[in-house]
Amino acid sequence: MPRYKLTIAYEGTAYCGWQRQYVGEQLGGEGDADRNEGRDQLPTVQQAVEDAVRKVVREPVHVLGASRTDSGVHAKGQVAAFTCSDGTGMTGGGSGGVEGDEGAAAGETSAPAGERSHGGWPLARGAERLRMAVNSRLPADVLVRSCEAVGAAFNPIGDAVRKQYAYRLYSAAERPLWERNLVHHVRAELDIAKMREAAAELVGEHDFAGFAAAGHGRMTTVRRVFRCDVEEGDRGVWGSRDQGSDVVIRIEGNGFLWNMVRIIAGTLYEAGRGRIDGARVREALR
Repeated sequence: MPRYKLTIAYEGTAYCGWQRQYVGEQLGGEGDADRNEGRDQLPTVQQAVEDAVRKVVREPVHVLGASRTDSGVHAKGQVAAFTCSDGTGMTGGGSGGVEGDEGAAAGETSAPAGERSHGGWPLARGAERLRMAVNSRLPADVLVRSCEAVGAAFNPIGDAVRKQYAYRLYSAAERPLWERNLVHHVRAELDIAKMREAAAELVGEHDFAGFAAAGHGRMTTVRRVFRCDVEEGDRGVWGSRDQGSDVVIRIEGNGFLWNMVRIIAGTLYEAGRGRIDGARVREALR
């Protein structure tokens, strides 16, 4: 049974995060099928990707993502994986192995009667063709950037070595319009030097219990942060601005707790306002 690794980008404004969720639940409850049967689902990226993959491989799939992102969070490289059958079963009649218009887009012709496989996607059909087929069925705000075949044991969560998050603050008196879904607006002027001083305290292996939301559900709160940078710029996707600047908090580690990045961003914002310093961050870690 082939297994495929997907690298996915998405604009998360319309979604309640990555993980499949049901109305009335705080976090995803995909592991309890009986409890969730018949319940309304919230819009999530996982659901959108699973629906698209299912339409292509014509069988139920579970797409496992490396990170459970919060509502409204965007991604440039969310790693996910799924396993499907190899499509060796035979059935009479029908079109080729790719549903809908993707076969024509890839220069394909319909297979003769009796040669259409059951569900699945054999390795010989190609990972790039699979990527194109899935993308043709995804909404406009989700895109599979790459697809590759991997071993059956590949686990996007357990095999992750590093994860990186960025939090963009737009510092200006007036709120942003064009990039309102991509930045967090703050009216205060920020002291970048003080933010960097506080950020440096977070680098290394620490117990981040003081930087996690209650109910995070993890057995250990010890994590290693490889880098925590504060960058400043004055240009956005629409070019130079009349006023304001971007302050980007970029943090990379071996894993993060629930809301840990958001809390760290808030902590560094407070440092930029002069309300806390590096010593206060050390105290919180202790």
